[in-house]
Order: sequence, then structure tokens, then C-alpha cells
Amino acid sequence: MSLDNFDDNLVASHAIFTQDPAAQQVFEPLRRSDPLHYTVTDSHPPFWAVTTQKDIMEIGRRNDMFLNAPMSFLLSNEELARRQAETGGKAYLRALTHMDEPDHKLYRSVTQSWFMPANLKRLEATIQQVVSNLLDRMQAMDGECDFADDIAPWLPLQVIMGLLGIPQEDHAYLLKLTQHLLAPQDPDQKRENAATGVSVMAQVVADYQTFFREVVADRRARPTDDLSSVIANMRIGDQPAPELETISYFVTLATAGHDTTYATLAGGLLELTRHPEQFERLRADPALAASAAEEMFRWVSPIKHFVRTANADVTLRDKQIRAGDRLMLCYPSANRDEDVFEDPGAFRIDRTPNRHLAFGSGVHSCLGQHLARMEVRTFFREFVRRVEHIELTGPFAYVASNRASGPKRMPVRYRFF
Repeated sequence: MSLDNFDDNLVASHAIFTQDPAAQQVFEPLRRSDPLHYTVTDSHPPFWAVTTQKDIMEIGRRNDMFLNAPMSFLLSNEELARRQAETGGKAYLRALTHMDEPDHKLYRSVTQSWFMPANLKRLEATIQQVVSNLLDRMQAMDGECDFADDIAPWLPLQVIMGLLGIPQEDHAYLLKLTQHLLAPQDPDQKRENAATGVSVMAQVVADYQTFFREVVADRRARPTDDLSSVIANMRIGDQPAPELETISYFVTLATAGHDTTYATLAGGLLELTRHPEQFERLRADPALAASAAEEMFRWVSPIKHFVRTANADVTLRDKQIRAGDRLMLCYPSANRDEDVFEDPGAFRIDRTPNRHLAFGSGVHSCLGQHLARMEVRTFFREFVRRVEHIELTGPFAYVASNRASGPKRMPVRYRFF
């Protein structure tokens, strides 16, 4: 497959994720003809687009060579200039997604046990109750709702905020901040400057800092048994964690803890409406909810990319990567890799095996992946037991973001048993 007339600008585009086929039309020719593609755009410094699962996993294994710092997502020339002016080029936050060893392991270990399957069993009843309440709300809406707005965000949001002990009256505010952080280019979710001379990103981070500083102060004065108390009082080595890393930890859980799962819930249901035979299979056998959830994560690939930076010269696929070069790990492409998946363009709820990379790979794989799986499979297991029929009633729309994206508008009509 030739790359003649291929437009490198598309690789860094936010717009290609507003419709699933658009992104795949960009990535497929790269996978086939130039899977490690040196990409030169009008808007970003040059980078390598990594589009196969094999290469992404290899980079993940070599985490001493390919680093999270200094950036986790692609930044445009304009964004880099703003960051330089506001922080001297440093990231606004320093979370797990910005860390390398040894700090990454130290900070991850603070909460890792909370998100392991054995400990998550205590959340089963809570998740079940939240799902039941949301389905009750859906049933009370007279057979129509916007699933991507009215229902999908609130399951993972309520669960992670419950773990953190954040009051329900603050949930909507934190949801809005997440949208501002992860979809700064989306016309419906982006935020306008709130202060003269301050970038949107700096203002959003400042709002997070203001909110979570109060949480930290409260949990240090009055610790409880919630996850916020663990983070607020964490020590790295024999020292209290610095404020930047503490606040960043909260931001990570308050964003990744719900946004990617929400995208999968909405995107997964969207595919069930587009493939009614798959919906009927799931209705007939709710035990397929576990494999259906994996296929939804593969299909939606809610995290669209992360960036790694080479810390030394290295050769990959006979190409010379220089120290300082940036590599864009393209997860939607890896999750449609023809060398890994049989008929990767088919949505099949019983796909086995399903070795997708929706949760990343290596030491930086998603901390909350077991919780996300539990939430999605619980929701759809209960959904098909209560909902007899569902269909789209109008155009759907995806978030325009090359960072994290899923449906943002999804009007549906449905009938409960």
C-alpha cells in the first residue's frame, strides 16, 4: 500500500477521532507500509508514529530507553510555547503518566493494592447499586435519553469519587474539569480563557489545585479510611510527598478514573445499536458481558495515544531513533492490527483471544484497569437483563480529541421489559 500523497497532518489531528472510520483510514496505510513513520506536520514538532501492537509493546518493555517524561501527550508548537512561557517548559502536573523509574514505581505502589481484583471485590455491591440506580433513572426518562450525557459518565464517576470520598455535589464540577483537560480542542467541551494572560491549561490545573488542596488539608487534619486520605498522607521514602505530586495524583484518579470508562460504556452501547445481532446475543447470554467488555475496550480504545521520548540513540525497525525523539503510541491502530486480530474491523462480543492494548502495556499499564472492566461488564450484564430494545434516534458525535475520546452525543430510544 503506497503512502503517496499521505497527509502527515492527519496523524496529529483531533478531528480524525470524531468518527471511527476516519482514524482507521489514517492508521491502516501506516501499519501496512510504514509502521514506524517519521511524521512531519504543520502544527507539531516532528515525531515517530508507532502503529503496530508489536512495536508499542516493545517500547513498553524498554521503559528505561523510552521515557514518559517530559510529556505524556503530543503538544503542538503553540502549546509548547505557552508551556515554556508559563512553567519554563515543565509539565503543569507530575502524575504517574509523567513519571519514570524509580519514582513511577514508588508512587504507583501507594494505591496499587486498592485497584487489585482481590480488593475490588468489596466494591461489587456498590457498583451493582450504582448501575441499578442509573438504569432506574433511564427507565424513568420515558423511553428516550442522550446516553452519552445522561447515563454513561455517571457510573465510573460515582464509583471513583466514592473511593476518594468526594461529595456528590462536586461530581459534576470535576467532570467538567476533566473534559477541559482531556479535550481542549473539542468545540463543545473546550474551555475559554478564564483570566487574561493565562492559558486554558494553566487555569484548569489551577482549578484542580484549588479543589484538591482543600481535600488534602481536610484528610491530613481528619484522616478517614478513604483513598483521599491515603494520597493526602502518602510518604515517598521517609518524606511526605511534595504538593505537586500529591495534587497530580488526585487529578490522575479524578480523570482517568472515569473518563476512559465512560467512553467505553457509551462507545460500546453505540456499537450494540449498530450491530443489533450482537445485542441479541448478549441478551440471550448475559454471561458474555465479560468478553463483550473486552471487545468494547478494543473497539473504542478510549486513550488515543501516549508519547514516549527516547533517552539515547536506538534502532527500531532498522530506523535510527535519536535521543530526544518523540514517539506517538497509537493505540486505536494497535487495536486493529491485522497481525494480532482476526477480522479486526468486525465488532464481535465473543472475540477470544482479545489481546488489546486499551490499557497500555508494560510497567505503565493502567492502574485502574480491573475496576474499569468490572464497571463495564456489570453495567452491560444488567442492561441486557432489563432492556428489551434500543436504537439510535439521531446523529451521534464523538469528542474531538487525540488524547481521550468517545461519544459525547448519543440520542437513543429504548424499551424496558
